[in-house]
Amino acid sequence: MPTAPDFALGLAALGRPAYINLGRTGALPAHRDVEAMREQCHAVLDAAYAAGVRRVDVARSYGRAEEFLAGWLDSRGHRDVRVSSKWGYAYVGDWRVDADVHEVKEHSAERFARQWGETHDLLGEHVGLYFVHSLTTDSPLFGDLDLLLALGGLRDSGVRLGFSTSGPDQAGTVGRALELEVEGRRLFEAVQSTWNVLETSVEPALARAHEAGVEVFVKEGLANGRLAVDPPARVRELAERHGVGPDAVALAAVRARPWADVVLSGAASVEQLRANLAPVELDPDELAGLAEPPDRYWATRAALAWD
Repeated sequence: MPTAPDFALGLAALGRPAYINLGRTGALPAHRDVEAMREQCHAVLDAAYAAGVRRVDVARSYGRAEEFLAGWLDSRGHRDVRVSSKWGYAYVGDWRVDADVHEVKEHSAERFARQWGETHDLLGEHVGLYFVHSLTTDSPLFGDLDLLLALGGLRDSGVRLGFSTSGPDQAGTVGRALELEVEGRRLFEAVQSTWNVLETSVEPALARAHEAGVEVFVKEGLANGRLAVDPPARVRELAERHGVGPDAVALAAVRARPWADVVLSGAASVEQLRANLAPVELDPDELAGLAEPPDRYWATRAALAWD
């Protein structure tokens, strides 16, 4: 029997005033200044820790998420929290909900060096896993020897490396990235991909990665809130049967995958976190047949508004 995957709290919705998760707006403070968001973030982190969650996932592009997390770790004194972060996107939203652009991606040796320095300055030895943020098959990373050698140097220093994926060809990215070697050793030990009952196309690739000993993180298990706010009828029926919210059912479908090692919750409030963590046992195939064509799924995601 496979062991149940860990939960991790992702701070994408808690480190900046705007994000694309549906159902987030009403969960946040009315005034999203830095201090209000810091307090909200710390409250959710406290609730997650009390519930037994010992993993937290952040990124350089999540506004002040690394700063908020560093302050929380320092003030609480927790030494058993496992932190993963990401580099590649830079936050450029200037703490505005109505910014024209909120983040900009660049996979270069210069950005990696700068952002790893920023992450390490804030979180130090807490960071045990560092992801390339939103790798795609056409990323310049694959042909950038200087960047690959720099990543290999960080790996050799004892920090585990991973990559996250986005877009309709996640499976192709997973396959290509796991073939990368630097100085005769596989570069990446972890992958973080989008899988939910509406977007299942990466599943065979993630199953192969897990079988090869790569740690598999699943993000966007609620399809950026779509499965919580406007779920398919089958998800609603199961939620009513189990006496939980549709979010718990959608995340239970992720936890039922035998290849999933870590399942991310993107909760924006204590109430959302508790709803996400509600225990539900599902058969792996109980929600089969709901998936959309990947191109349509990702077009819908791209059209979600930042608010």
